[in-house]
Amino acid sequence: MGIHFYIPKEKPLNDTVHFFWQVKRSNTQYNKENILPKGGVEIVFNFFPETIFKGCLYNTTFTIPKCFVQAYHTQQIELSLPKNQFLFGIVIYPTALKSILKVPAGNFAKQCIDLTLVDASFNTLWYQLVEKNTFEEKVALFSSWLIKRLSPLTQREETMNRILTSKNEMSLSVVSLSNCLCYSSRQLSRIFYELTGMNIEQTLLYLKYLKAVNLIHNSSLSLTQIAYTCGFSDQSHFIKVFKLFTSLCPNDYKSKKSTIVGHYFDFVR
Repeated sequence: MGIHFYIPKEKPLNDTVHFFWQVKRSNTQYNKENILPKGGVEIVFNFFPETIFKGCLYNTTFTIPKCFVQAYHTQQIELSLPKNQFLFGIVIYPTALKSILKVPAGNFAKQCIDLTLVDASFNTLWYQLVEKNTFEEKVALFSSWLIKRLSPLTQREETMNRILTSKNEMSLSVVSLSNCLCYSSRQLSRIFYELTGMNIEQTLLYLKYLKAVNLIHNSSLSLTQIAYTCGFSDQSHFIKVFKLFTSLCPNDYKSKKSTIVGHYFDFVR
């Protein structure tokens, strides 16, 4: 399985792109991949669109498009994997998406939308990316395409991106965010909904969940310690919230997790 990641280092790209990734699998032994809600906004290119590649999201089955955008899911995505897959993706900071697609990120929350129907230029971009032989060439091409569309972010937007994408933030509250960003609680709730499709209280709970997923995957802490570290009131509250977003208990995810954060595989062929 070939997996590549690249994190941009220079402005303006590193204000826009959290990271680029690529997955190329041949004759994979698994036929089902489950992806927990991971937060953020993602554009994905499917380079084997002629292969039947099905997904299930919110109890609805769909065919994976050749290029799609998704944001802030609150349930797992279940993928029925073909033997061969070739995907290239970009995780984009939430406040940057509006300058790229002219639509706030929250409009794409809880959806998987065919981008060629939103913006015809993605169809051309797909063909241009297919012709590039290496991951590095694809990153360079998409970076150049992005830079032409970008608008500078404000300091507030940069701060909001850090808040929404960091898995290791200190405990956040409506009051602390209002003081940090100089917004009223009502303004904050409107802005969070525009970026995530959730109000501020829902988003803060979601960020606790994301931090917990990261700690389950990357730390040796017990689940009780993780619940405390992430600011849950008790272990019962932690389990309830984790199941709300994943339909799994934290211990179930811990036993199933793969080498990729938020992903696990089922059913060996």
